[in-house]
Amino acid sequence: MAGIRDVAEQANVSIATVSRVLSKPETVAEETMKKVMKVIELLNYQPNAAARQLRLSETTTILVVVPDITNTFFSKVLRGIESVAIENGYQVLLGDSANNAERGKGYLNILRQKKAAGMILLTAGIEAKIVEKIALEYPVVLACEYLEGVNVPTVSIDNVSSARKATEYLIHLGHKKIGLISGPMNSVLGRDRLKGFYQAMAQYNVKVEPELVQEGDFSYETGFNMMLKLLAYSQTPTAVFAANDEMAFGAINAAEQKGLSVPRDISIIGFDDIQFSAIFKPALTTVAQPAFQIGTKAMDLLLRLMTKQRFSKTKTQYILENQIITRDSCQKLSTISKRQM
Repeated sequence: MAGIRDVAEQANVSIATVSRVLSKPETVAEETMKKVMKVIELLNYQPNAAARQLRLSETTTILVVVPDITNTFFSKVLRGIESVAIENGYQVLLGDSANNAERGKGYLNILRQKKAAGMILLTAGIEAKIVEKIALEYPVVLACEYLEGVNVPTVSIDNVSSARKATEYLIHLGHKKIGLISGPMNSVLGRDRLKGFYQAMAQYNVKVEPELVQEGDFSYETGFNMMLKLLAYSQTPTAVFAANDEMAFGAINAAEQKGLSVPRDISIIGFDDIQFSAIFKPALTTVAQPAFQIGTKAMDLLLRLMTKQRFSKTKTQYILENQIITRDSCQKLSTISKRQM
């Protein structure tokens, strides 16, 4: 089925011009309008609900707020969002909250000033009551993270079960002294992945050593520093679950700085499966989130909100599948060196 991009390319005009032909034909030169309409007829292009909404919107911009623009995980999510946005005649405006709730709230003014037709939040850092209030007035979707008790369409994976799966993977490899470098406890992702870790350890009757659970902030630096801390204890872990890939990279480099080999001396598993995970040395075993699909689904939901399509009252949270990608950073305990036995 032909899309708005196909019409624009064949008519040799911009997507915005096609949108104006569909929504505000009086603003388009007659010759250009005839050319575009001829291509629309030729391709049998059926303007979708988003295109019809352009008649009512003052802007074709949508706002996406990320918690940390330096975290490469979000680049895949953004590509997914933009692929659907462009196909439907929208452009993406990016805002970086830098993990600062006040800065994040500042972006809400873009909606209030009607400079954006809708918003996708890739962070749950803004207070729930504020998000709920703005969502009553404007189209808002939350992706990657969620807010408990807030009736806002949300797209994510199940972070508790995913972290449980990562921990189980290490347990099935024979590890019992397992460390965790968690995310920050003031974030839902940090709390959920910690919960999944504890659930797996309890399910398999593996003792949690309190000193082997350290809080990070999803940055490479805390992964490195918390790993040094784990290795300073007399009972060091044979495996470590880092709650995102950036911290896993830091943990691997810290271990190697201490003369340890990954995975020969210690196994490390990450979370997210960012692009660098496959080319890092050793290649990182990690929990893969369907980042691109999270983005496309979030934008699909935002389009439904902006075009006032009906939602099921009981279906506001969409959980996507995840999987463990096995690479080179983990191995069975029986093949690990005897340094800690």
